[in-house]
Amino acid sequence: MILQPLVPVDGALPGPVLTEVAALYSTNHAFFELSGDFPDPDRITVEQVAAALADELAHDGAEVLLARSAGRLVGLAATLAHHPDPASAGTDPWIGLLLIDATAHREGYGRAVATLVEDRFRAAGRTGVQIAVLDNNPKALAFWQSQGYAELRRAEDRELGRDCTVLRKPLEAP
Repeated sequence: MILQPLVPVDGALPGPVLTEVAALYSTNHAFFELSGDFPDPDRITVEQVAAALADELAHDGAEVLLARSAGRLVGLAATLAHHPDPASAGTDPWIGLLLIDATAHREGYGRAVATLVEDRFRAAGRTGVQIAVLDNNPKALAFWQSQGYAELRRAEDRELGRDCTVLRKPLEAP
């Protein structure tokens, strides 16, 4: 599996890649029902995904990483070099979103992508990583805890004020 940064070309995301990513998002309608990120989780459009990705990439230190296995897009991770409000979040980088093709859930891709993201942070000298998991998503909470993330605190997310649990995993030196 490889991670490739999603890089705008002439200020726009490449059309074919954007279509692939929109298809990935569309497989995850159950997650988007929980999150409320899209008005109709059963009809996520390329334009909505383009806007969501542009919002992700607008943050200083943000990266969207595409996860490919045998050339197929199996997931993506949106990361931040630091939380947008460092005063409240410390210096750790953040995983803002880990999205795996829902048709391939429980095949190990989530674990593999999370590990690759952690390896990138570790190689950059980071000593920990954080994530906020929506409280209405117990499967995600169980996944992250199984990856070694421990609860730090309860909070509301910055975007929509949703209840979430902030988790952290220490990253040991390679």
